[in-house]
Amino acid sequence: MDSDPLAALAGRRVGIHLPLAGGMVKAVDRARAIGATCLQIFADNPSAWRRRAAPPAELPAFRARLAEHDIRPLAIHGPYLLNLAASDETIWERTIEALVAELRTAPTYGAAFLNVHIGSHRGHGTEIGVARIAEAVRRVLAEVPPIPDGPLLVLENSAGGGDGLGGTVEELAAILDAIGAAGAATDRLGFCLDTAHAWGAGYEISLPEQVDRLLEALERALGVGRIAMVHLNDSKAALGSHVDRHEHIGAGAIGAAGLRRVVLHPSLEHVPFYLETPGMDEGYDAINMERVRMILRGEPLPELPPAAARARGARSRKARD
Repeated sequence: MDSDPLAALAGRRVGIHLPLAGGMVKAVDRARAIGATCLQIFADNPSAWRRRAAPPAELPAFRARLAEHDIRPLAIHGPYLLNLAASDETIWERTIEALVAELRTAPTYGAAFLNVHIGSHRGHGTEIGVARIAEAVRRVLAEVPPIPDGPLLVLENSAGGGDGLGGTVEELAAILDAIGAAGAATDRLGFCLDTAHAWGAGYEISLPEQVDRLLEALERALGVGRIAMVHLNDSKAALGSHVDRHEHIGAGAIGAAGLRRVVLHPSLEHVPFYLETPGMDEGYDAINMERVRMILRGEPLPELPPAAARARGARSRKARD
């Protein structure tokens, strides 16, 4: 055990995905109140194709409050409907159009990352799906020119269910290679490691030594520094079940030891961690942030109340095709 785990956390940023329905500035104040040092949001309706025509009126105040509280980096999570691997032309074209809009919007928020789910080939096979992803990413990046300190487009690993792509290290590497071969600027691309998805995909990261093996494999396959952000979630699902069900920190199948090793892993020293745990608007945002601090201190976690099992969470939705 580290002699001073909280000192080891120095420089690392741990935050949470918070809804903006109660107000953008209030969300930043809430993040600060629960001890979050980075923040993830939806910039628009995550379940709709249509993107807002103009930025929200609260945006300048939102950015000012983020700066005031030194909450950074900001990540924007893309809509659930996106499917970069879609074989249906209508869905694929709408995915590209929506992602272009999100990538153009992200700098107005001061966002460092635009995080998206990779999608599903829906029975058309991995090779076709990877090719569709590569061409979609190429088109998106071509339509949105790079700007200084502009956001990275961040692809998130999946649990591998429903023909979902990006569930394994090998698939992520194949996707990156295909994007580069398509002529896209891969320096504008990063990856997000979602711990619940990795567990569902079969990586036994409840064991600290397996965390080390996974991160070493990702570094070999994708390159040093390609992991841009981490979604720090426990899981309700069985190992290798290809099911994505997020759980409160330390209360799921991954558990405290594995999550602790993820946060303190040397290769992730400069990577921000974002919780997507249940009940973010029901008070469990503060509880889960405190549970992170407790596992870093090596303290036993208290039992959660029965109501915790009913808390609403950020749900990954299967890509539609």
